[in-house]
Amino acid sequence: MVYPKEEIESANERAAARLAKTPTATAARYDSRIGRLVIDLSSGLSIAFRPQDAQGLEQARPEDLTKVEISPSGLGLHFPALDADIYLPGLLEGFLGSRRWMAAQLGKAGGSATSRAKTAAVRANGKLGGRPKNVDSDGRAAHTR
Repeated sequence: MVYPKEEIESANERAAARLAKTPTATAARYDSRIGRLVIDLSSGLSIAFRPQDAQGLEQARPEDLTKVEISPSGLGLHFPALDADIYLPGLLEGFLGSRRWMAAQLGKAGGSATSRAKTAAVRANGKLGGRPKNVDSDGRAAHTR
């Protein structure tokens, strides 16, 4: 499909206006002293986060994080040793990965959470003999794996 020249120019103007309002990365480094990735922004602010909290960097070793490339637009960070990328606008909105990855992280945190109610339920279940065994149609213990 061929777009009219005016439509392309209008889209480019909108993109430039949005980019002018969005902070971009001016520098990025791994600070081994604090164990955080530090990103300096065009707004004068800096942000820092633990690499294990970001998708693609969970298993990164400090030496994997020493080289960080900033995209020409300043909106992306690339870690060549890991072939991993971070999108700065998403990071600034609190997203350290895709929606699916973030949901999985929340599920892990929820499953490991404890509360008085959860502890009481576990104790009550234990007094009743614990979790029932899986049995097959013959009444014998079934193997679950």
